[in-house]
Amino acid sequence: MASKKGIIITGIILASITAASFLLWIVPQENNSTFIVTDYEGYLDGVKNIHEVLQESIDIEYRNLQDGKISPSEYIIITEVTSSQVTTQISEFVTSKPSEKWQESYISYMNGMKKFNEYIIETKVLANQIENGSVDFKISDTVDKIESIKLESIEHIKKSNELRP
Repeated sequence: MASKKGIIITGIILASITAASFLLWIVPQENNSTFIVTDYEGYLDGVKNIHEVLQESIDIEYRNLQDGKISPSEYIIITEVTSSQVTTQISEFVTSKPSEKWQESYISYMNGMKKFNEYIIETKVLANQIENGSVDFKISDTVDKIESIKLESIEHIKKSNELRP
């Protein structure tokens, strides 16, 4: 069963990223910690790689949801994990304090990640609509909104790449 393999592979990828992101939570909350970045380009490239993996993973599972290969409840679980990982990446952006020449690129990429998270949440809304048997026009409106949000996310990422020093 290809869909079960896909779910397992996606789960492994998501678990790996979550485990790596978990290190942020080990730092005590009382400290006003700053995530120190000295290689701004390398850091941004790393975030971009993680984002691409998350994007590809959620896109595969979103197609599986649309094709009926996974249930809406399975998809919702995947979106919750992925959204958590994206939120962690956004938090790192907020605390990274890039140099002035990198700020615009970082801010644009962070905005792209926020839109990506919004995209994930909206696909979760769609899964809930499918699960609850919503009428076709509501589902169609949600699909249109999903595509619009995804395009906005892509535009922010492109802008970030253009703004790199």
